[in-house]
Amino acid sequence: MVRVVELIFTKLYNVSHFARIPAVPHKRSLNTKREYQKDLKDFFLFVAKKEPSRDLVLEFLHLEQRHAVAVVLKYKAHLIKKKLAEATVNRRLSAIKSMVEMGRRLGVCNFSLDDVKGERVETYRDTTGIRATDYAQVIALVDQNTLKGKRDYAILRLLWDNGLRRNEIVNLNVGDFNAKEKTLSILGKGKGSQKEVLDLSDKTALAIAGWIKASKKKRGSDPLFTVLAYHKNGARLTGEAIRRLVDGLCKQAGITKKMSPHRVRHSAITTVLDLNNGNYRATQRFSRHAQVQTVLKYDDNRQRLQKQMSDSISELI
Repeated sequence: MVRVVELIFTKLYNVSHFARIPAVPHKRSLNTKREYQKDLKDFFLFVAKKEPSRDLVLEFLHLEQRHAVAVVLKYKAHLIKKKLAEATVNRRLSAIKSMVEMGRRLGVCNFSLDDVKGERVETYRDTTGIRATDYAQVIALVDQNTLKGKRDYAILRLLWDNGLRRNEIVNLNVGDFNAKEKTLSILGKGKGSQKEVLDLSDKTALAIAGWIKASKKKRGSDPLFTVLAYHKNGARLTGEAIRRLVDGLCKQAGITKKMSPHRVRHSAITTVLDLNNGNYRATQRFSRHAQVQTVLKYDDNRQRLQKQMSDSISELI
């Protein structure tokens, strides 16, 4: 039983003071584990006035369903009373739920915390981006006569013409491009290992083909976009490198809005909405969002409906 609780500690905390227990791989990042460690410490200090220990964790995991839910709801009320941000409250609840779920999987816990709901978080997303004419100035800064220019031009076209996310570009291999069919196979967000095929514009297909030819890439398994610096020549280009590329060129073009690859994607989606007169379904096909409701946020920002209605109603009095 002690070993089971140690496993829970190891997975949640990624700690080393249980040295004889082998590390357990987990999908959460080290930063998330560190935050969960702080959150669980805060939880146990509140409910038991003690820092978490083997015995204390096991005592909590052995509670009956109604008792456990009551304890966590009391803790949630405490967090809300402290006027913590909704996201902070939800993260602390997630840490507790993660511990309970691990306990259930390891057979030391018989309850769940499904009845403990998180706080609703409403976030504002500025999806307006920049105009096509502004982005045209950005692309015009690229010298397509150089090897780096050919690479950068192809990347910038993919960001705009297909609204690709930077990780989708980073993960591309040479074999994902079909020059004859003018298509590109990508690992889309939330698609796992299943690739989807996108049609490319003539300009984008020519840009990718030009880069592949100039860089003398032949093997289909090679990264499509690579580093050109001498000491890392041939390594897969990173998302951070693409971010710096976009940020630098946009500043050079005199764009005052903070830009990133995702902001270029926002710009492309908003422009598509303009071109098709607010056709949500067509725009969803372009953006590859799972839900059409996500596209509505772009249209709200595009039309500034609230401002229009406020202006209209103000004229009545």
